[in-house]
Amino acid sequence: MKKKLGIYICACGGNISDYVDIEKVKESIKDEECVILAKTTMFACGDSNQKDMDADIKANDLSGIVVASCSPKLHLTTFRAVSERAGLNKYNYVHANIREQASWAHSDNKAGATEKAILLVKAAIAKARLAEPLMPFKIKSRRSVAVIGAGVAGLKAAIALSRMNDEVFLVERESRVGGKLHELDTISPEHVSGKELLSRLEEDLIKEKNITLFTNSEVVGNSGTIGDFTLTIKISGSQGETTKDIKVGSVLVATGFNSYTPTDGEFGYNHITNVITLPQFRELLRNNSKKLVCNGKEINSVAYIYCVGSRQVKGENKYCSRYCCTAAVQASLDVKAKYPEIQNYHFTKGVRTYGKQELVYKESNKQGDIYIQFLDKKPPVVTESDGIISIKAGDLLSEKKEIEAIADLVVLVTGMVPDKDTSVGSLFKLPKGRDKFFNEIHMKLRPVETVIDGITIAGTCQGPKNVMESVNSALAAAVKSHSFVSKGELELEPIVAYVNTASCNWCTACSDACPFSAISMVDSEGKQVASINKSTCKGCGMCLPVCPSDSIELISYSNKEMESMIDVLAQ
Repeated sequence: MKKKLGIYICACGGNISDYVDIEKVKESIKDEECVILAKTTMFACGDSNQKDMDADIKANDLSGIVVASCSPKLHLTTFRAVSERAGLNKYNYVHANIREQASWAHSDNKAGATEKAILLVKAAIAKARLAEPLMPFKIKSRRSVAVIGAGVAGLKAAIALSRMNDEVFLVERESRVGGKLHELDTISPEHVSGKELLSRLEEDLIKEKNITLFTNSEVVGNSGTIGDFTLTIKISGSQGETTKDIKVGSVLVATGFNSYTPTDGEFGYNHITNVITLPQFRELLRNNSKKLVCNGKEINSVAYIYCVGSRQVKGENKYCSRYCCTAAVQASLDVKAKYPEIQNYHFTKGVRTYGKQELVYKESNKQGDIYIQFLDKKPPVVTESDGIISIKAGDLLSEKKEIEAIADLVVLVTGMVPDKDTSVGSLFKLPKGRDKFFNEIHMKLRPVETVIDGITIAGTCQGPKNVMESVNSALAAAVKSHSFVSKGELELEPIVAYVNTASCNWCTACSDACPFSAISMVDSEGKQVASINKSTCKGCGMCLPVCPSDSIELISYSNKEMESMIDVLAQ
């Protein structure tokens, strides 16, 4: 039976239509074979248009649709869901990206961008004519989750999972749980101490009977796939090291962060005695009572230099660490509360105490703290002469003037950097972003999922967060991991590679190329051939071009489908 296709061309609120003549695109494709409906729309992803697409599919008995809009990373799942609601197999929907690949790429050439958009849509139509309905395949899933890391995110996630009746294995490499909470004296803006928050979490942890805690332990082995991972845990104890295998349906990674360590000489660090980091300053406050003394010197003034290791102009850490502005301001409040005579100077690139944390900043201003915003091109210079520390910086407000402060102690407000232990990332093949933190699939739409099915991330292992944000991400990751294990079975994407065993000779080229270890050797009819683990395969296609006998194809991206698209694009 001849297919009936509906085509929708999105203006994207001007992001596409300002640079691509979408009416011309519609006119150019409306008479293509199998096309019975062609429309333009302001926002294809909008609720009203989704309802119209639903009605069109039903009224015209469409057997496939093509949506020409923005990147499929944003709305592939949106339009698949529309197809399903209308009774159409969701794999008979084809996406054409005419925003990133046409309008934005050629914003200076509307005629050229339009012609390219026409070819992209025609290529998508060629694929849609050949697209076959697919069904997800099902696998069994164990109702258990491994949580790696028992800081605030790991603890909160483990407790949440246990309360959803999942069996939880909580693995912590240190001898105690809590992570960086032990170092936090005051968490703003709630004004609760890290130890107090940890005490509450430990009370909840003890109450949960579904949680097995491993301290002094590391995950050193991993096999299996979503629904059925086997993890090997190395446990260090007084009697030596032992190993234990656990079986879980999902893994939640919450391995935390490291504090940035200034380089030798950075703002006088390691060169000037009383230049220390913010974590060291916190410890100094805890260990002093009547007077604040550092290296035998009584402290009457403190200068804080912000964004050390973050928002770097020349270094690789371009990101903001989110929590350290508030942490520094809170430290200055704690200093003033304990030692009222001390004067605080803040050298900043711009204070980022967002949300309710702004209240902490206002409180600091009221107590008389002095804030100097410096220029990136004229950062603070710390020098010492005859035991006197001087901090000079270019002032943003006056631009030409240099501000100088004399202080007894300089505190470098250090940010977050990725955990220096990379073993977990390597073990689970977790991708990292340019900032070297673990990468989620999509920052807004899939913020705690990784490209490895069944593995979620939470807390500061995926990027800088404050305590509240870490807790929020932990709860989100817990719910997502729970969704992988709660029903006892899972539906997985059917778009995976498949092998023509008749022509395969098992040369290992495909296995060597696979980034997900989804290909192994099996015996078939007296010879060795490649076999695809559908649970692990991500359908990335890395194995296809390296096969010398052309024995591997990708479901939904077969050679026939791809050649039909190439034929159109090569016109």
